Amino acid sequence: MRIVIAGGHGQIALRLERLLAGRGDEVAGIVRRPEQAGDLLAAGAEPVVCDLETATVGDVARHLEGADAAVFAAGAGPGSGIERKETVDRDAASLFADAAEAAGVRRFVVVSSMGADKEPPAGTDEVFAAYLRAKGAADADVRARPGLDWTILRPGRLTDEPGTGLVHLAESTGRDAVSRDDVAAVIVALLDEPGTVGRTLELIGGDAPIAEAVRAVTG
Repeated sequence: MRIVIAGGHGQIALRLERLLAGRGDEVAGIVRRPEQAGDLLAAGAEPVVCDLETATVGDVARHLEGADAAVFAAGAGPGSGIERKETVDRDAASLFADAAEAAGVRRFVVVSSMGADKEPPAGTDEVFAAYLRAKGAADADVRARPGLDWTILRPGRLTDEPGTGLVHLAESTGRDAVSRDDVAAVIVALLDEPGTVGRTLELIGGDAPIAEAVRAVTG
């Protein structure tokens, strides 16, 4: 299987690339800066330099040609302002979805955020509120596309603790933490499970093995 990952140098994406390459998949990661290429090569992925904030749909679609699945794991990241939450977390997600449709790539997984479907509560930091609104708008755009077999994953608070392989995955989980290792492993399982198409799922640490947790949400 060939999988193209937007935001290929992100912390979840690098873990995902290692897992996919390790099982024999062909993986490409879209990155913004050429100097990030070495880290992708070390993870077993093909680096593709393409700035999703300035690229056209055609530019991105060319990188998606022949892929079996696309994963949007890009984000403006810590320290970025409101404008980049909109241009990356919202607009780049929509651009990537446009490109997937243009390239005929139906399977599409989005790494989103808990709380993205709700208006942020009063008193929320304005940049974080903009991030949640941007994620919510991107998710709504993807969910409205009949040309995509989409799954939206909304992890809880991310940690760098070693993965346990035990999670709670459901439409609503309540708020808790989850390791980036386990998020990446869940994405692999989602890509393999067509029964998760059309689902928006929250993810936190739990007590169910990942394969079992993914099977449980397909019924």
